Amino acid sequence: MIIEDLLGRFEKLEDKFKMFIPVVNEEKIAREIEKIDKMSMEDADFWNKKESKILLKEQAIKKRFLEEYKFIKKLVEDCKVMIELFESGEDEAEKELYQLVNELEDKITDFELKLILNGENDSNNAILTIHSGAGGTEANDWANMLFRMYTMWVEKKNFKYEILDLLPGDEVGIKSVTINVVGEYAYGYLKGETGIHRLVRLSPFDSNNKRHTSFASVFVLPEIDDDIEISIVESDLKIDTFRASGAGGQHVNTTDSAVRITHIPTGIVVSCQNERSQHKNKAHAMKILKAKLYELELEKRNKEKSELESSKSEIGWGNQIRSYVMHPYKMVKDLRTRYETGNVDAVMDGNIDDFIKSYLFYNAGIKADGTQ
Repeated sequence: MIIEDLLGRFEKLEDKFKMFIPVVNEEKIAREIEKIDKMSMEDADFWNKKESKILLKEQAIKKRFLEEYKFIKKLVEDCKVMIELFESGEDEAEKELYQLVNELEDKITDFELKLILNGENDSNNAILTIHSGAGGTEANDWANMLFRMYTMWVEKKNFKYEILDLLPGDEVGIKSVTINVVGEYAYGYLKGETGIHRLVRLSPFDSNNKRHTSFASVFVLPEIDDDIEISIVESDLKIDTFRASGAGGQHVNTTDSAVRITHIPTGIVVSCQNERSQHKNKAHAMKILKAKLYELELEKRNKEKSELESSKSEIGWGNQIRSYVMHPYKMVKDLRTRYETGNVDAVMDGNIDDFIKSYLFYNAGIKADGTQ
């Protein structure tokens, strides 16, 4: 690494950090954190109030946000010290500066995402559903590959996931799967994954080794906090129980523990069959229903906003958001941002952060170089 290039990188990163300062308003956030601490100490009923849970969640997010900001500020100062040491002739200073600048770059990119993720539900957990498209075995296998990709991404982020519902394919793969992704900003990160994902490859199921195209849809909802009121009238629900389907063996339920809930006024149907307990399956299904009803309410509330209208119209088989090509060449390309990579194997192993970041920056009107 040529020192001039290194210093140039640091200068750009420092300029970007300076842009954070008025946006973050460190003192204001510290006062907001302190205010909630004061409320919890002075109000005897604080811990019994419904809104307390929301306030404490907001406080925890603000605390981590402020800690990240302070860490970046320290990295900037550390880089300046290392530059001074380099200029004074310190032998190891250039190597240390290189490591610090790389870390600073990663932290600033992540922090910039946090500034973008300021939507009402961006900090929430996510409910992610994958459906295979037409094509039987091929499509089911592709849906399973996407399921593996997302769960590997979850693990790399140190998040957790829980399978809420899974319908296996007749021969291989899955017809559909719904998972609850648990992690800070899980919905914010994943919301741009909603849409159609297209695979082109030489089919392992075709004896003639022909090229096949498969499709799968991905849909992401925010998990809705229990504190948010979503009115669900029991008489509006049709609840059916049935025996879980599967490929056979000890994991298939022998009782009618699977649950399907139909919300009669809207026609929304959700199901869950992953647990052996009918009670747990019903609870999971109600969680998905609540998220869908909340999203429906948001659609009505924000119908005049063209952004929401366009995003909803995009969820159809005719609209592909990403193409994964394994033959005759290797490339994964986001058709919205034009971001692409030839390392298909890495993407399928869950390394999708660059696609997530490029979409979030694109959607916020920020260019690849960080300018508006």
